[in-house]
Amino acid sequence: MRADMDGLPREYKYDGHRTTTVVELRCPSYDLAMSPVTQQAELPQPARDEIRIEQVLAALGDPVRLLYVRELAKAPTEGMACGVIPLPVTKSTRTHHLRTLREAGVISMRAEGTRRIACLRRDDLDALYPGLLDGVLGAPH
Repeated sequence: MRADMDGLPREYKYDGHRTTTVVELRCPSYDLAMSPVTQQAELPQPARDEIRIEQVLAALGDPVRLLYVRELAKAPTEGMACGVIPLPVTKSTRTHHLRTLREAGVISMRAEGTRRIACLRRDDLDALYPGLLDGVLGAPH
């Protein structure tokens, strides 16, 4: 292994058909263990006083998001991993729907390692808009 003019360590490998260059860009901090704060970081979301009824109703107005919230309402209060609830959409669309719910203040999400855990913000929504969540979740259609 040697360093080229840019100072990066390089290693040249020959596999019989072509020569490839391997550049090591590893940062020493990658080797350190993650702190507990990093392992369970809460994703950005509005505080209770920043939640607006227009955004909540818009978020709950989509059938896929409403399906997700209904299933999440049946889950334990500590939440569940985002991919556990089956949705009839692609992974990227699921991510979009979950972000919309989180930014509206309907759900909160926290990172636990590589997983995202979603929780329904029932206490916040019930304090701001009493009966709204029960009415929406209990509606037949």
